[in-house]
Amino acid sequence: MTTTTRNTAATTSDASLGDQLFAAVQRCLPTRALSALMYRIAEIDAPAFKNPLIRAFMRGYPIDLSEAERETVEEYRHFNDFFTRALKHGARLQPKEPGLLSSPVDGRISQLGPIENGRIFQAKGHDYTAAELLADETLARAFDGGSFATIYLAPHNYHRVHLPFGGRLRNWTYVPGRLFSVNPATARSMPRLFSRNERMVAVFDTAFGPLAVVMVGALFVGGIETVWGGRLTPPHDRGQRPHHHTPEQTVALARGDELGRFHMGSTVVLLAPKGALEWDETLAAGQPLQLGQPLARVLQRVTA
Repeated sequence: MTTTTRNTAATTSDASLGDQLFAAVQRCLPTRALSALMYRIAEIDAPAFKNPLIRAFMRGYPIDLSEAERETVEEYRHFNDFFTRALKHGARLQPKEPGLLSSPVDGRISQLGPIENGRIFQAKGHDYTAAELLADETLARAFDGGSFATIYLAPHNYHRVHLPFGGRLRNWTYVPGRLFSVNPATARSMPRLFSRNERMVAVFDTAFGPLAVVMVGALFVGGIETVWGGRLTPPHDRGQRPHHHTPEQTVALARGDELGRFHMGSTVVLLAPKGALEWDETLAAGQPLQLGQPLARVLQRVTA
């Protein structure tokens, strides 16, 4: 395992003309309204509508319902119920070694590496600050010189998010924002994508210090929920001010416990303090991940 970055920011971008046009079109779209509409459509429970919709979706994506708790289309109340389906017990296993940080989701690595000068690498030619992402400059300083991992969830992935290392919820924040797509094409062409989109920032106190888990909303992501607060969106706040929350009761989760879920695909960003983690040296951008797969070794206890 190593802490070496897998990519280095550059002054030019790998975005193609098609990528740039796709991003330009999104800037003109009423993304919140479209996402809210998609959420309503996804909750239509008429069998004559939802069953063909789910089957059509499964024809377009590689989805294996044999690993889900409910294996037939008819068992799902509506499309959102199908999209946020639970897996069978034992379908995803956590590492046996306690000192490993595991993948919080099924997905694909977008980027991972160090947080340099408070900045997080997005794609060639693009980065953003931890303070922007977290909507909290004071909190961002806890991750100066630390490390990050950005994991993209495609539409066919399992869409529940689990804690990658045991900890206690310190606080969480809902940050209003846009709802641009978070697919690779948009990441290559949209500056500061993850710090512009609507998101939920949860900070957990762990044995190695603070761990930030950021659930980033996206185009057609009609909802984000957490296990401690229920549905966060919709509705989608059009304001600019973050909503900070401190849990009224202790929320302590073990590694692998569910912390939330997306209604439609999106992205999770993890932030850890300096000296806390050593990333598995085999990990690289574009690599597929499964929930529970080891990502990093915890090096030492770090005081936040």
